Amino acid sequence: VIGVVIGKTDVRSFPDRKNIGTERFTFSFTIRDSPTYFINVHSWGREEYIRSLSESFRVGDCVTIENPLIQSKEAEREEKFNPVTPSCYKLLLSENHSVVKTSSCYETDTRLLSLLHLPVKDPQDYYSLGDIVANGQSLNGRILNVLAAVMSVSQ
Repeated sequence: VIGVVIGKTDVRSFPDRKNIGTERFTFSFTIRDSPTYFINVHSWGREEYIRSLSESFRVGDCVTIENPLIQSKEAEREEKFNPVTPSCYKLLLSENHSVVKTSSCYETDTRLLSLLHLPVKDPQDYYSLGDIVANGQSLNGRILNVLAAVMSVSQ
């Protein structure tokens, strides 16, 4: 699979249920290869492997993923912590079998770079900040998708 990384989580650790007293590490990212299709990729393993893999690329990089495991996703649980994707599958990376290679999007395919800036939600499923300000009372308690641009960043 070749795609551009459009999102990425930080490395996290959890107690390993199989080996009491040790931890397993994980991080995930989302890749896109067309305007319509993108998929979440998860990796679990030893700290050294996960940190090294996570540090090997960043959002905006093009990656080639070789030998991932394809698994059905548990939509209810998984989409709480990851972007909702149009696929009913996810990719799992294994330290022993999978390889992630990075390359310049210009070397791979310049079309991939343009995918980085496309929204991942239906364009009709957003509220503007103006809508929220005007209708805040009636939207109270609802979960909304917001499409906005950062105008400035300061201390």
